[in-house]
Amino acid sequence: MTTPNQHWNAIFSTKTDPELGWYESEVSQTLKFLDLIPQSQTTTVFLPGAGTTALVDELLDRGYDIILNDISNEALNKLKDRIGMNEDRLTWIHHDISKPLPDGIPQADIWIDRAVLHFLLEEADIKGYFSNLHSAIRPGGYALLAEFSTMGAPECAGLELHRYSIEEITRRMGAEFELVKHEDYTFINPFGDPRPYIYGLYRKNNG
Repeated sequence: MTTPNQHWNAIFSTKTDPELGWYESEVSQTLKFLDLIPQSQTTTVFLPGAGTTALVDELLDRGYDIILNDISNEALNKLKDRIGMNEDRLTWIHHDISKPLPDGIPQADIWIDRAVLHFLLEEADIKGYFSNLHSAIRPGGYALLAEFSTMGAPECAGLELHRYSIEEITRRMGAEFELVKHEDYTFINPFGDPRPYIYGLYRKNNG
């Protein structure tokens, strides 16, 4: 049986970025939500599924430190080849985000997930994801989740998806997080197909 690591490595090792169904040549939708967050010069962003996203380049240009995680080491290697190591500003993690995070990972000010959570189907894995999210974000920090909505396609990258409403995301975020803004958004993928997403920005309580 193919493991998740093997599945994603096969995809990232055989396809160029524009051949990926989730590829965005520009990331203005994410940046629109990011611009709602008060900025500081010490902000750290956690990407639970970095892949090879162009968002990394934008975040570096804006001066963020970034924690880059992916289940695919092939994706991380391609990203390293493109952006360089930037060792003083980047933390690299090759990890299944549904499992407890390794020790020593710094807390983040912002968690940005585009199209990661919806690949988790087992309740234990979903709970593990949210446990990591809760522990990774400092008090007063933010989480931006962008997942296939309930109107979205049932599969992506050959895998079944758990599609989300904003109500379910909010329930799973729990009382520790306040919903700041949400929006339905239709992404047109590189093949011209519409993909309905739900975007939700949350702020973690200070207490």
